[in-house]
Amino acid sequence: MKAPTFLHFALACRDPLALEQFYTKHFGFHRARVVPLGDEQIVFLKSGALTLELFKARQPSPVLPAGGDGPWYPGWRHIAFTVDDVDTTLAALGSDARVTLLPQDFDDFIEGWRSAWVADPEGNIIEISQGYVDEPPRT
Repeated sequence: MKAPTFLHFALACRDPLALEQFYTKHFGFHRARVVPLGDEQIVFLKSGALTLELFKARQPSPVLPAGGDGPWYPGWRHIAFTVDDVDTTLAALGSDARVTLLPQDFDDFIEGWRSAWVADPEGNIIEISQGYVDEPPRT
């Protein structure tokens, strides 16, 4: 049997349009599909192999927005994107994103690996990272 492949990451949003505009402007997403549901809709955004599914939230969040590199309770901590240059990306994001953790260098692990964390308009944590590479296969 063929291994499953990743389909999408779903987000319940206070303002789906604001999130769509943010991810389209800063991370190269585009609308892949809209599913009408009466007065609401589900919007699928795609960038390469990654798809975000945006729903209108139906209740308030039970927790305060996370900071730093994301929450440490069970569940998703953050979503990460590879960029050419963390500092250039932070400058391009400008006031559209709140920095939650300033750039960190991880040269002790991988030379040139550098990451920073920001919050999108809904408070979801995004890691922007340069220089990460997988370990070579073990023989």
